Amino acid sequence: MGQPPANARPRLLAACAAAVLLAAPTAADESGGRLIEAVMRLTRSSHWVPVRSVALAFPTYHPQGLARIGDAFVMSSVEVTVPPRRFDGPAGGYDRDPGQGVGHLFKFDGAGQLIAEARLGEGTIYHPGGLDYDGRHLWVAVAEYRPDSRSIIYRVDPETLQATEVLRFADHIGALVHDTGERALHGVSWGSRRFYRWPLDPQGRVRTAAVPPVRLRTMNPSHYVDYQDCKSVGRRRMLCTGVAELRQGTDAPPFRLGGMDLIDLRDGRPLHQVPVLLWTPQGLDMTHNPVWLEPQGSGMRGYFLPDDNHSTLYIYDVDVE
Repeated sequence: MGQPPANARPRLLAACAAAVLLAAPTAADESGGRLIEAVMRLTRSSHWVPVRSVALAFPTYHPQGLARIGDAFVMSSVEVTVPPRRFDGPAGGYDRDPGQGVGHLFKFDGAGQLIAEARLGEGTIYHPGGLDYDGRHLWVAVAEYRPDSRSIIYRVDPETLQATEVLRFADHIGALVHDTGERALHGVSWGSRRFYRWPLDPQGRVRTAAVPPVRLRTMNPSHYVDYQDCKSVGRRRMLCTGVAELRQGTDAPPFRLGGMDLIDLRDGRPLHQVPVLLWTPQGLDMTHNPVWLEPQGSGMRGYFLPDDNHSTLYIYDVDVE
């Protein structure tokens, strides 16, 4: 068989690259389908069984997002060096100053040992949010540590932790997922009140056209929990975990209820909502910070990192038959 003409080779290479990008998530989509089915059968009375817990052997600061990739984990975290200070009244559209800090990505093994670390963000944009793994790349947004602010969205190589800036956006994006079937990014604002959507081209770049490449997809109709970490699970769905802090009075200590929402990315509707009735020995809900969920047997396995600074990875199984 002869070689294609020289002027056809770039088109052929581009077509092959696009085919690889489309084919890569197949296994992840199958796994996501199993996870969707398990989540849909999860109830308040489902019994979570502890498997083991692993103390992380490095300072973790304030963890935000988690992904398991093979035998390793990648976690996003924010190190706050100067906490944001609330204003006496609104100023310039903000209720507080941005504070100061450092955004981190940590890669660690199953024994809790640090493998690698990278930094994300710039200036006052230092707060990484929840992250997603699409089978090829990690996706994470880094924002100012205040609502209605601004963010930088990155695509990250999970092997090297090398980050590539994808876009900048004028809102605080606290969680981000990559829907490979739709080939689009979906972002969640501070407090998970707003859902955004950015279409991508086959090379994973935000499409730029005559109209802005982002639109407000919808307002979140659910007020159950504030999402901390979200994952694309295929079938135009994302699975978000988070917490509701409930108080009986202004000065009363909070009761923290963790939970998860399975959300239809087409219109932002919750398809299944369920509390996760698990707490640490100190009383912190397991879904307070990063969560990674995967299908396991007739149910699923959950990896939870609720603690700040000196974190423990809690691993639980749940059977939903």
